[in-house]
Amino acid sequence: MQKSVAFYTLGCKLNFSETSTIGRNLAQHGYKKVEFHEGADVYVINTCSVTDHADRRCKKIVKEALRHNPNAFVTIIGCYAQLKPQEIASIEGVDLVLGAAEKFNIQDYIGNGAKKEIAEVKEGKIKEVLDYHASYSIGDRTRTFLKVQDGCDYFCSFCTIPLARGKSRSDTIANVIKQANEVVAKGIKEIVLTGVNTGDFGIGSDENFYLLLKALDEVKGLERLRISSIEPNLLSDEIIEFVAQSKTIVPHFHIPLQSGSDEMLKSMRRKYLTALYTSRVEKIKKLMPHCCIGVDVIIGYPGETHEHFLETYNYLNELDISYLHVFTYSERENTTAYKLPGKVTLRTRNERSKMLHILSDKKRRFFYEQNLGKTYPVLWEIENDGDTMHGFTSNYVKVKTAYDPSLVNEILDYKLEEIDEDMVVKGKLMALSV
Repeated sequence: MQKSVAFYTLGCKLNFSETSTIGRNLAQHGYKKVEFHEGADVYVINTCSVTDHADRRCKKIVKEALRHNPNAFVTIIGCYAQLKPQEIASIEGVDLVLGAAEKFNIQDYIGNGAKKEIAEVKEGKIKEVLDYHASYSIGDRTRTFLKVQDGCDYFCSFCTIPLARGKSRSDTIANVIKQANEVVAKGIKEIVLTGVNTGDFGIGSDENFYLLLKALDEVKGLERLRISSIEPNLLSDEIIEFVAQSKTIVPHFHIPLQSGSDEMLKSMRRKYLTALYTSRVEKIKKLMPHCCIGVDVIIGYPGETHEHFLETYNYLNELDISYLHVFTYSERENTTAYKLPGKVTLRTRNERSKMLHILSDKKRRFFYEQNLGKTYPVLWEIENDGDTMHGFTSNYVKVKTAYDPSLVNEILDYKLEEIDEDMVVKGKLMALSV
């Protein structure tokens, strides 16, 4: 009988792209994909290890999988699996743990799918993980997450990703274009470029991220191209200038900051200081005043005093940005920050996190208010809340309209009129945009 498989993905867009690709590979080997709650024969849980919260969720998801099928074969992959394979293997009900390289050949390790008394661990040394595995998501969302790069050479003091994913490496422009054409042929309107350090694309070759964007801008049938995240030191003037005149690349940047204190940035081993970050934001807003700018920031990093936090808060408050992704620092073994003095109490971390979440809401509302009265193309999503459905403008304003299944995956002009209590913009559907 054909075996069924279900997936659960934690973490970043990169994980979603890889889960989807692994799912397609298993389908080619005879597995039928089913929903998580349907009691699959095999469960694949793709883990994250950016925060300890993601680690804790893994154990909970394993229990949930076994509740749906007590005899299910449970496989754990992803960053947590590479970093702490034995710890995962000790979780009751886990049968197989695969490392960074092994996960792409998952079908070779599942065997007959019979549960094991002791979990099997297959993981190599991360320094030996040199191959690049192309991936993209399809079918789960209106947009596609297209992986163009993997790994990182930066070794920021707080981060375990280089230990979980290895050295920076990337696809070729030719192969990315091939995959983009495959995605477009499936009717997908928007591609989101993703990677660990996306702007590092082309490392070790004569290709780079700017040349990749130029090539993707020429893909016929691609309506939207979005950059998921890019480091400020890799966001060059030529990239910003190209995005400003592109008809395909949307006016939306997500630029990690992590701290508004130069002292903290140096301790974190970031590749820039606030002066460079400010110049990137100013350049973007000069060429694209309507551009959405998202920011990653970490609070509670070791040694972060009240004064350092206020530096960050005041810097962000004055910066012309649109929203924040706030990460509360969590200790990660085998990082430099783990050994640093000046630990910030959990209570203080939570208080600072709350302050920045409030600031983010204010920034988002102000950005939305600046766009009221304007008309933008909106890509309408698959997800709906019964009576309503959501979409995003090209510059990443979240909007809603009455649910209509015929609108899914359509791009329509939409006039932004008012912000509701859920920080979603309501307005009026206009003519079909494309």
